[in-house]
Amino acid sequence: MSSTAPSTSDLPRFGRTARAVHWSVTVLMIVCIVTALFLYVSSLAILVGNRHLIEIVHVYAGFALPVPLILGLASPGYRDDLRRLNRFLPTDWKWLRTKTRRDGTIPVGKFNAGQKLNGALQAGSIVVLFGTGVLMYFPSLVGLSYRSGATFAHDWFALGVGILVLGHIAMAMGDPEARRGMRTGSVPEWWAQTEHGAWADEMTAGDSKPDPESSRG
Repeated sequence: MSSTAPSTSDLPRFGRTARAVHWSVTVLMIVCIVTALFLYVSSLAILVGNRHLIEIVHVYAGFALPVPLILGLASPGYRDDLRRLNRFLPTDWKWLRTKTRRDGTIPVGKFNAGQKLNGALQAGSIVVLFGTGVLMYFPSLVGLSYRSGATFAHDWFALGVGILVLGHIAMAMGDPEARRGMRTGSVPEWWAQTEHGAWADEMTAGDSKPDPESSRG
């Protein structure tokens, strides 16, 4: 289905808040990664006419990174997405172990195990990068040994986040319907039944077939 306009066979996947948070974090993360490349790769650094400006952009983009995530908590739909991401179920372990995880035979909820792991790693990395960034930007807060440790952790976590982001982009490029869901908020029902069967049943049958991830217990 090539059209991006919702139809009777579309299912609402992400609300405005979730999409706004996703794209805000995406832009800030890309800014951080690009500016970090210019600051740390010598062959790129010589192309920068004003290194101090690049440093300022990097710092402020990094400090702003948690803001959309925090503001999004005001939305019940966004909080529900976070609860689903935070619930790792037996079917998720099965999804990770099998090579046929994308054939629709495993009842996957709104998020598959790979998305849950990526979300956890990204969230944890943002916390570490923010904390170490604060120590690097305000050196008087701690001693030299702590600042050195913060710099070491910041650099390696930044590298890890860069790899995660590239992997996330690669996966998204291979799934146009998933991209459509984050762009417009809706996905085709056939795609939902194949990729996220339990969630699709929840959406089409109401409470008769609830997605176990939606449980708050």
